[in-house]
Amino acid sequence: MMRYILPFVVFMVLAVFLFIGLGLNPHEVPSPLINKPAPAFTLPQLHDPSRQFSSQNMKGQVWLLNYWASWCAACKTEHPVFMALARQNIVPIYGVDYKDKRENGQAWLRDGGDPYVLSVSDMDGRTGIDYGVYGVPETYLIDKEGVIRYKQIGAVTQQILQEKILPLVAELQAK
Repeated sequence: MMRYILPFVVFMVLAVFLFIGLGLNPHEVPSPLINKPAPAFTLPQLHDPSRQFSSQNMKGQVWLLNYWASWCAACKTEHPVFMALARQNIVPIYGVDYKDKRENGQAWLRDGGDPYVLSVSDMDGRTGIDYGVYGVPETYLIDKEGVIRYKQIGAVTQQILQEKILPLVAELQAK
């Protein structure tokens, strides 16, 4: 009888963990970078690769960093949201063209509009690794001290923008 109890207990523990895991939202994966300094980077600008952009240039500003790519279907979904946000001039949006050919990224912005103050190119994905990017799109809200305060995995929708990102932007800008 005892020989059946241990496997049953192990099975029940695994079943409980599986049940809990299935109830989680995959877009709300906690990032170990939240409330930690954003990884510093210097990358070539997408439209002028002879010029560099450094995240250190953003100290003192609240800003969004959006990882995107021309080949990304979800990026096309969130693009109109960022276009509307850029027109409102509430918070600067900087783009990182992730693991993409420069020409394709430039064409995508030319054809669909460019919501970014500036875009850089992360062709080999090394900066993405530092930020914990495992797929695009991913968006980070970074405060005036260069600390990541929010991470959105997947497309930013109008609802996410209104309910989560913009209230946090207002709070961080007021500090």
